[in-house]
Amino acid sequence: MEKIKVLVTGSNGLLGQNLTKILLRESDFHFINTSIEENSFFDLEEFLERFLLLPEDSQERISYETLDITNKENVKKITQKYSPEFIVNCAAFTNVDECETEKDLCWKLNVDAVKNLIIASRICNAKIIHISTDYIFDGKNGPYTETDTPNPISFYGRSKLASENALKASGVDFIILRTIVLYGSGNNVKPNFALWLVNELSNSRPVRIVKDQIGNTTHAEDLAYGILKVIEKFEGKKNVQQIYNIAGKDILSRLDFAYLVCDIFGYDRELITPILTSELNQPAPRPLKSGLITLKAETELGLKPMTARDGIQLLKFELGL
Repeated sequence: MEKIKVLVTGSNGLLGQNLTKILLRESDFHFINTSIEENSFFDLEEFLERFLLLPEDSQERISYETLDITNKENVKKITQKYSPEFIVNCAAFTNVDECETEKDLCWKLNVDAVKNLIIASRICNAKIIHISTDYIFDGKNGPYTETDTPNPISFYGRSKLASENALKASGVDFIILRTIVLYGSGNNVKPNFALWLVNELSNSRPVRIVKDQIGNTTHAEDLAYGILKVIEKFEGKKNVQQIYNIAGKDILSRLDFAYLVCDIFGYDRELITPILTSELNQPAPRPLKSGLITLKAETELGLKPMTARDGIQLLKFELGL
């Protein structure tokens, strides 16, 4: 029987690299990793050395292609070459403040690129798994379920909601996965909240952390595992239009998360100064009382999200600290 083929965009990012690990370890899929860079950042040989019990064909199951998702013809060419059953869109412009000042680029990467994937998905009848965010909500009445009404307050949030709406209007099969405060480790990944904290606190540099932003924190491995479960659940199914919240188990303040990092890594809590979000004077407004309720994913996909403590301990292990 031919293996399921999965095309991953943004594979050099944090989620893309964690998804690569999960798919190698937990599936027999053939997957095509794609990113804008010429080469893959994922160190396959190092990974295979660490997991000696992986199937012998592991290296044969992974391909890499350079792909610019904003280029319609490029997207169509790669899709036609591989004819995947699933397209997993891990690519996005996620710098929330830069999205306020680089609106054209934000829209190009977060909305127009998704429309290119929709066109490409029709070529091979692929299902699109698209990553979205709690930033589609205003943060006044969190935590949120999948059926709560969006009301984004930043341009980033509006762009992500527009990408969701493009999928809903397209007629293609899709699964939208909303997540929040994604963190973890990988090769050459952009700084995320947890990695930034570890870098600053490990060098005894003081940090200011907001106490009024409430929500889940999500280790990238949890979201990657959720993607695997979605593929397993909907492979071969027709007329699929689903939304799932996938996030860490706990809902806590960014300040409490930072204190947990201190406790688990052994850093000095006195380096942390609690502040309000308004004191940062950031270009983009943030949803304050946010969070995602993950009951649907737990029930239908069998997910068991990590607690914040478990996620930070896994991060410590990954960093070899």
